[in-house]
Amino acid sequence: MMILSVVIVNYNVKYFLEQCLISVKKAIDFMKEKNPEFHSEVFVVDNNSVDSSVSMVKSKFPDCQLIANKNNVGFSAANNQAIKVAKGKYILLLNPDTVVEENTFWEAVRFFEDHPDAGGLGVKMIDGKGNFLPESKRSLPTPEVAFYKIFGFSKFFPRSKRFGKYHLSYLDENQIHEVEVLSGACFFIRKEVLDKTGLLDETFFMYGEDIDLSYRIIRAGFKNYYLPVTRIIHYKGESTKKSSVNYVITFYKAMIIFAQKHFTGGKAWFFSVLIHLAIYLRAFLAISHRLFNALILPVADMVLIYLGLNAVRIFWENVGHGIPYPRELIIKYFPLYTLIWVLSLAFVRGHVKPFSIGKITRGILLGAVVISIFYAFLSESERFSRAIIILGTLSSFMLTFFNRLVISYIQTGSLRLNFNKNLRIGIIGKQKEYQRVRQLLDHSAVEYSFCGNISPDEQNIQDEDFIGNVSQIDEIVKIYKLNELIFCAEDISSSRIIRLMTSIGDRQLIYKIAPPQSLFIIGSNHKNKTGDLYTIDIQLSLLQPENKFNKRMFDITSAALFLIFSPLLVWLVKDKKGFFRNLLFILSGKISWVGFNPHEDLSGFPSLKKGIFYPGFNTSKTTEVSGDLNLFYARDYNLMTDIQILLRNFHHAGRQIE
Repeated sequence: MMILSVVIVNYNVKYFLEQCLISVKKAIDFMKEKNPEFHSEVFVVDNNSVDSSVSMVKSKFPDCQLIANKNNVGFSAANNQAIKVAKGKYILLLNPDTVVEENTFWEAVRFFEDHPDAGGLGVKMIDGKGNFLPESKRSLPTPEVAFYKIFGFSKFFPRSKRFGKYHLSYLDENQIHEVEVLSGACFFIRKEVLDKTGLLDETFFMYGEDIDLSYRIIRAGFKNYYLPVTRIIHYKGESTKKSSVNYVITFYKAMIIFAQKHFTGGKAWFFSVLIHLAIYLRAFLAISHRLFNALILPVADMVLIYLGLNAVRIFWENVGHGIPYPRELIIKYFPLYTLIWVLSLAFVRGHVKPFSIGKITRGILLGAVVISIFYAFLSESERFSRAIIILGTLSSFMLTFFNRLVISYIQTGSLRLNFNKNLRIGIIGKQKEYQRVRQLLDHSAVEYSFCGNISPDEQNIQDEDFIGNVSQIDEIVKIYKLNELIFCAEDISSSRIIRLMTSIGDRQLIYKIAPPQSLFIIGSNHKNKTGDLYTIDIQLSLLQPENKFNKRMFDITSAALFLIFSPLLVWLVKDKKGFFRNLLFILSGKISWVGFNPHEDLSGFPSLKKGIFYPGFNTSKTTEVSGDLNLFYARDYNLMTDIQILLRNFHHAGRQIE
């Protein structure tokens, strides 16, 4: 009997998808053990991902039914593609950035079988930090409910049956409840209900389709239930997206579609006005939040550098110069010098984490050079003493360094610029898997100050890295001052992982999961940060923001210079017409001087603009060696590599890209 059809829509989250499918397989096996007659099928609908998700599913999960779209058709349409051919008595719509407990499918199916009035079913969801996700249970966003949510009443009065209705926060999160709206991240549906209500409304490209379907289930005479006896991890829950302007606009526009579809007359008009007001309000708050985060460090640098310059001036007036400098010069040039230093720091990405002494040094020295050049063109009457520039450079370095130390201490409690160097990691797994994950960390160039092995059972391991077993986890975290736990999914079940995440007292802990036989580790560092996920894989230097920035700046600068001196340089190039074409393409960002070798398999490699040249270009390398050159280029990238490849092959700079 085909009891369950699992539908997962994927878009560029390969690592999360793999981890999700591993947990799905375990849940299917668990249900099969409970009832051998219960069969399941899994659909993965890929919306034209470019991260080799499709090839990963084909190679690692051949039993999955894969639908590979040639374009992004949206969440609703992609789900419908699978539902139309699904054979299960029940359908599960599951997000790829989830991990289900082993008993999740069994408990859901059993509840459906015992409750014939159940049309839809949702479970308890937690985020990557172990916190309960309130969107696990919701009510319909009527104008009244939406008003209380938009203007913060639900946040300030969560236990109120009137004000807390949006997330039903007055209901016990650990009790079964009949609810109105379920989350599309994990939405069980009785197939016969879909036959009555129809499939997901494809008018909703993303967001809102779960609210619409939940409402149609109720109108069809069935009930929606919240079932907290089983749980899932949902890494990118609703709370992680609030600072995204695109999310705000897309979500609230979906609410307008819902209102126009289901509300009539004045009710629909009022709801539409309310939602438009919410869009502007939330977008303003989101933009303000992002601007504040982006500007707080540069503004603080500007204030400190300016104050430092004035302190240096006062010191030099009293010790070295002997007389005060004219006030008009101070007002005219000190803000300019301050701005030059701040812009120089921005140029070397000195305001972008991870902070480092190297970035600060390069930024301040670059600013000092620019100021010195500018100073040389000033008349004698406009100049300060050179000592002001020298002492100002020193004070600017010390104050910007101090500024980052303060920020690091406020955010992490550590007086280190690079917090990773203070990572104290506990790996929960048996010795063999511990060694494998430890090697992953080492090969990934993750910097940590401590790493210990925690046994998943009561067995004590005779090894110098052994620090205790999982029953002592709270004490281990405190004694060894751990700030990160990695669960080895080979040795510890998803149910137990979730139970530990929700029971450990330290809410500042970072949790990650290492799937069996994987080359990556997945976790969630901050619940309020969009894109909070990250993977630990073979560390590719090319992916570092600083290197990506430097590569693009080199492309633009060199192409601009070549264009200026083209009357001379063009005679060094074979295809002169192609040379000008390529320069324009590089300046417009369509191509780069150097890319990957297009003749090799690039699955698993980061996306990169096509290059005029590539590692090993115009050399006689075997296929195996040329494939390795792509890996070496990405892993060990530095700007000199691009410069050397370009200079060595400059006479081919007009070639047509393959």
